[in-house]
Amino acid sequence: MSSTGIIEVLRHLDTCIVSNAIESFDRRLRNEGYTNPSIRALFPMQRSMAGYAATCRFRTSSPPPKNHHYFDRTDWWNFLLAIPEPRVVVFEDDDPRPGHGAILGEVHAHILQAMGVAGAVTNGSFRDLNAVEQLDFPLFAGSVCVSHAYAHIVEIGQPVTIGGLRIRSGDLLHGDRHGVQTIPRDITDALPEAVERIQTREQNIIRICNSSNFSLDELKEAVSAL
Repeated sequence: MSSTGIIEVLRHLDTCIVSNAIESFDRRLRNEGYTNPSIRALFPMQRSMAGYAATCRFRTSSPPPKNHHYFDRTDWWNFLLAIPEPRVVVFEDDDPRPGHGAILGEVHAHILQAMGVAGAVTNGSFRDLNAVEQLDFPLFAGSVCVSHAYAHIVEIGQPVTIGGLRIRSGDLLHGDRHGVQTIPRDITDALPEAVERIQTREQNIIRICNSSNFSLDELKEAVSAL
């Protein structure tokens, strides 16, 4: 399946069923590959986000060595455009106390969306939530903040850790109201079939539970097929 095709599939699936499908390939431990509860969807009713990670680190609590804010560093936009579309910008807040200032708000969201970015993730803060929500631009963050303080980017393209999840530039990310996860690239072609197989088995269990002729033996047999 093409990268465009898998992205479209993922945008119509929730992270839980995709997580179950990933587990069926035994590619990683079941307690790895996703963010912990410190990262939450700021717009939980939006559909799923999917795209390729573009990573950077930033700080907000003190002024940068020169200039004043992230708009003074446009070199990272060139790096961003080298990542395949759709992109997901992943900002690691490198401050001792993450979230002291917001790295992204309404204007920055418009800029990123114009560059083919499908959403953003941070362990720090975002702001301008009312305006950004209208853009259908998913945000996942550890907190929100009134001010951008001294937001400035300090490192581009290196691996980052967000909510316990190690993310590298180019990783395929999938997120919704449950959190954000990485998807191993070598299983993406087989993922839709695995999802369909699991959904069929789960719906069979639900059917048995809702049946007027509920049978414990039938339920045990259906559960054993998961």
